[in-house]
Amino acid sequence: MPYKHRDKHRDKFTKAEYRVTNWASYNESLRSRGDLTVWISDDIAQRWVPPRRKTRGGQHRYSDLAIEICLSLRVVFRMPLRQTQGFVRSLMRLLKVDLQVPDFGALSRRGKGLEVAQKPRTTSEPVTLIIDSTGLKMQGECAWHVEKHGIKKPRKTWRKLHIAFDPDGGDIVTSELTTQETGDVTAVPELLAPIEGRVVRVIADGAYDGASVDQWLRSKFGPDVEVVIPPPKDAVPGPDTNRNMRIKEISDTGRMAWQAASGYSQRARVEAQIGRWKTVIGDSLQARHFETQKCEVNIATKVLNRMNDLGCAVYSRV
Repeated sequence: MPYKHRDKHRDKFTKAEYRVTNWASYNESLRSRGDLTVWISDDIAQRWVPPRRKTRGGQHRYSDLAIEICLSLRVVFRMPLRQTQGFVRSLMRLLKVDLQVPDFGALSRRGKGLEVAQKPRTTSEPVTLIIDSTGLKMQGECAWHVEKHGIKKPRKTWRKLHIAFDPDGGDIVTSELTTQETGDVTAVPELLAPIEGRVVRVIADGAYDGASVDQWLRSKFGPDVEVVIPPPKDAVPGPDTNRNMRIKEISDTGRMAWQAASGYSQRARVEAQIGRWKTVIGDSLQARHFETQKCEVNIATKVLNRMNDLGCAVYSRV
């Protein structure tokens, strides 16, 4: 990180230590993540088959809820589509429910463009958003297969995951999947477009620095939104007044003092959410097609928020 001017001296500072203060409830929330009743609705039988359509076209045998339940179980337990079909089929037998289970082909086809309803906001209080991005690997040929058959080593390809995190509620408010060529600045409008309600602060790293991001955030959330994005070390004043104020504050007080005063240090929490994503969901995508991958990311976002509702760890500094 080039803006850490005292990086060579940081090993001389004592690292802060934290401890969990709610082990009993946190342990129970971890157990509940594997409870199948958490992921299967009580009224599953009534909503498994969609109502008959009144327009021209074929009739779906399974509702969007049925497809979403199957794909959610796939994401939670990291199963291929065929194993997902067998897993749900065994659940139906254990529940003694006479319902047909979508086959793996139907799950693959219906996953493209599936509308996944995210967790609705339960409060009208203004929120703070922290945005960041990371890379997710795509499934491909393994190194052993390449070495054995002597084929040309495939070029590595990945997708970029963009998330907007609410540090107060602990939820991922919205997520967006793009190709690896899409820049962070370009993805901001599409990432934050679904957000409704009042946003008072947006925090991001230096990759989002630019007048276009500031202008779009003020047009979306109003002129009073506070933008906390550090300019680069060699930044010069420009036409954007807010960005010029950040440059002046850093020049007058120093970058570390500006980070402490502006609350920029909270950005570490979105990095923790990215680490949580890759630990719980995984660092690679199971789907092969881009539209299906976007559905997989939306379901993973909903799954992580559901796990957060079950309970999360509360830390206190030692």
